[in-house]
Formats: sequence, structure tokens, C-alpha cells
Amino acid sequence: MATWFNKQSRLVQIILLLIPFVNWIVEIVVRWSAFLQTKKPLTLVAAILVTFFGLVFGWIDIVWCLLFKHMVFAKA
Repeated sequence: MATWFNKQSRLVQIILLLIPFVNWIVEIVVRWSAFLQTKKPLTLVAAILVTFFGLVFGWIDIVWCLLFKHMVFAKA
């Protein structure tokens, strides 16, 4: 799912991250799939934090996606 998200246009990424409940679901799915692909400890920490505090990270990821076209610690 992380590679699918990163292949989307920036407009689609931003729209997915702007909608509150969709934002949280997308964050969880993308973060955990990135961890399963990379097995890095930093992606695990990000996945756990997003599971509980996803709305906060969603706003950070909107800005990050605008700048770098992927989520923070979820480039897979």
C-alpha cells in the first residue's frame, strides 16, 4: 500500500490526507505496509504512533507530501 500511495499524484495524496477519518485509515495502512516492506525500527515507531495519534501525524504528512511526495518515514 505504501508503494501505491507514493505512486499517486500529489493531488490524490493530499485529498486522501485532508479527509479526517480517511486520513487516519490511510495513515495506518500505509505506515504498517511500509514497516512490513522495510522492517526498519523507525518505521515501526512511526506506525505505532500513527495508530494512536494518526490525526496529528496526518497534518504533518500533508505538508511532507507537498514537499517530498511521500509520508514521513514511509518511503517504501
